[in-house]
Amino acid sequence: MISTATPPHTDDDHWWRSAVVYQVYVRSFADSDGDGTGDLQGIRQRLPYLRDLGVDALWLTPFYTSPMIDGGYDVADYRDVDPMFGTLAEGRGAHGELPPNDWESIFGGPAWTRVADGQWYLHLFDPAQPDLNWRHPEVRAEFEDVLRFWLDRGVDGFRIDVAHGMIKAEGLPDVGFSTTTTGQRQVELLGRGRLPYFDQDEVHEIYRAWRPILDSYPGGRMAVAEAWAETPQRLARYIGPDELHQAFSFDFLDATWSADSFRKVIDTALAEASVVGAPTTWVLSNHDKQRHVTRYGDGAEGLRRARAASLLMLALPGCAYLYQGEELGLPEVLDLPDELRQDPAFLRTGESRDGCRVPIPWGGELAPYGFGPAGSERSWLPAPATWRALSVTAQTGVSGSTLELYRAALRIRHQHPALADEANGITWLESEPGVLAFARSAGDTALTCVVNLSGAPVRIDGYGQPLVASDLLTGPDAGHLLPVDAAVWLQRR
Repeated sequence: MISTATPPHTDDDHWWRSAVVYQVYVRSFADSDGDGTGDLQGIRQRLPYLRDLGVDALWLTPFYTSPMIDGGYDVADYRDVDPMFGTLAEGRGAHGELPPNDWESIFGGPAWTRVADGQWYLHLFDPAQPDLNWRHPEVRAEFEDVLRFWLDRGVDGFRIDVAHGMIKAEGLPDVGFSTTTTGQRQVELLGRGRLPYFDQDEVHEIYRAWRPILDSYPGGRMAVAEAWAETPQRLARYIGPDELHQAFSFDFLDATWSADSFRKVIDTALAEASVVGAPTTWVLSNHDKQRHVTRYGDGAEGLRRARAASLLMLALPGCAYLYQGEELGLPEVLDLPDELRQDPAFLRTGESRDGCRVPIPWGGELAPYGFGPAGSERSWLPAPATWRALSVTAQTGVSGSTLELYRAALRIRHQHPALADEANGITWLESEPGVLAFARSAGDTALTCVVNLSGAPVRIDGYGQPLVASDLLTGPDAGHLLPVDAAVWLQRR
């Protein structure tokens, strides 16, 4: 669920095209009552922080009624009414003892569970998350009503989880090969061709029915797809004037630390988005992926690269999604004790997303670093001792801190005419090997972003006057050389 920072609604129906959206993983953001789990009141108490950070909207992970097997994504009640499930088919075998097909859960193990009366139900994720039969008109009508329920209450948009997985192929055919038993992720599987439970053409009928509902409300209500597709072209089908407004560019998140990789992903995403007249939607981390500080390298190297990648992302046209805590430079917590992990996938595959869900540090000398009210020591996952130096309090007002880098970049992004309008595209500039350099212009004003992914410092004299940099600039007159693994925004007229 997404809500803008300007209630009740902005007068710009296209605010989402260039917005910076901040993802709040509700359990791990702020705890107001000391029970160790984040809550809505905790979010309210920290709204001034988000205002000062400079984001445009908040995306809240599910907070509906739930048994919390998968942290709230196993929704039991969307709006205080009984849920509706799809019909269930009998299993195979002489006595129905075999599941209907060989599908496996993304979280590991079979995707089918048999209930006491002998019937089987499908769950592509945890057994607590039964898949609905989206071919049934009552299911579609139910969720259209759910959309209206929350739109009537004033929400500005929705993030659609597994947007590519609602429709299954007719007849539920076997996959024919093992999918997740080796721990492979969805994107790797899609490389082998479309699966019978993902990216079926009929899924677009759902979103074509949803778009008129969103458009019927004032203030630019929107929806963003978490979708994985076999090709960028198939992903682009989810967005456009008659379907959803955005789809996350996960290829950007998965790009390797090289100029060639980033440029290919950026060019492809911009090209495909332009075909359907939609903005690109950039993201580096989220609640399902290892934090990019850790993905990019160990210790100081990972942080340097993460800071540079953030400036790169925020300089690109389109919408950017930030994941809570990335503005603090938080790394993945890799050493959580097994007995404390709560990700349902961990028990089946040994893979866990808990390391990116540890509650963020607000301040103080001892864990959980202000996560709860004064004196509270409870936290549903423990924060490491090294996070004391990464807290909001420890970084606020500190020149060069990651928090102040984000604040500065977001302030410039909102104020600079070349960045404020998503319609201002990019122009690639001549640069040294291993260096990305592009400009965005508005009239006579231009902003240039330079990212050094090479093995040596590079000169930036000819690009303009530095506005913000992810690392200290060095050289003659203290501003001519961009260090390795660093990015800078420069102004020229």
